[in-house]
Amino acid sequence: MHSAQELRSSVFEITVAGRVVRLTDLFEGFGEHDRLGVLVGRPGGGLGASALITAAITAFYDLQRARGPDFFIYPDYYLFHVGKPFGDHSRLDIWPAHKEVVVRAEPMDVLRAVNDRAITRLLVEEGAPVDAQLEREELASARARIRTCLAYSPSGRVTDADVRVAANAVVEGYVATTLDPERRAAELRGRGADARADEILTRGEEIPREQRSRIKSAREALVEDGAPVESYRRIELDEALARLV
Repeated sequence: MHSAQELRSSVFEITVAGRVVRLTDLFEGFGEHDRLGVLVGRPGGGLGASALITAAITAFYDLQRARGPDFFIYPDYYLFHVGKPFGDHSRLDIWPAHKEVVVRAEPMDVLRAVNDRAITRLLVEEGAPVDAQLEREELASARARIRTCLAYSPSGRVTDADVRVAANAVVEGYVATTLDPERRAAELRGRGADARADEILTRGEEIPREQRSRIKSAREALVEDGAPVESYRRIELDEALARLV
């Protein structure tokens, strides 16, 4: 829950088709029982959606803060690692660890995992569509529940974007920490959290060192007026379902 102390919704600027909006406008009808799901298919890929993930988590915490300052709860938001684990994204406040789900790279398996966790807002990697044969029952479940779909890019910028999310240095610090597991592990050891440090180092290998360097360099190109800006594209559910893997 580190972001609950460090972030407020006012630090994010969200624009849709050039108009500044709130997250509750982008995610119409947003509430504390919403469930965000992000499909990740390459090392560190979820970092390309870090601004929107943390904006949604902060909006959830804002709802908790409205009831009073004393709360302890994480939103039920999930990262789905498609095919194999692609790095520990816990610094984005996806926690506990079981909310990073590894699922077989088969469209039906991915859709079942999404449905089993009752995802209502779905982020998929942009890319070529796949003609997948999906079961009617699973399709009906998804269509009855998923309210918003967006395409994102691991690079942080999609083609034909109509949504932009500007974050701040704190969020970018979460990204930097994710890409430097050695430093993060050392900090944890300094606090006596050796078991977690070992886990961070082990999972750090899921994002190869050269990939970490490429991601860091690409993130620099996202900065506008001192703030990292990611872009997204609103899509229909059927388009999202064609990009489950």
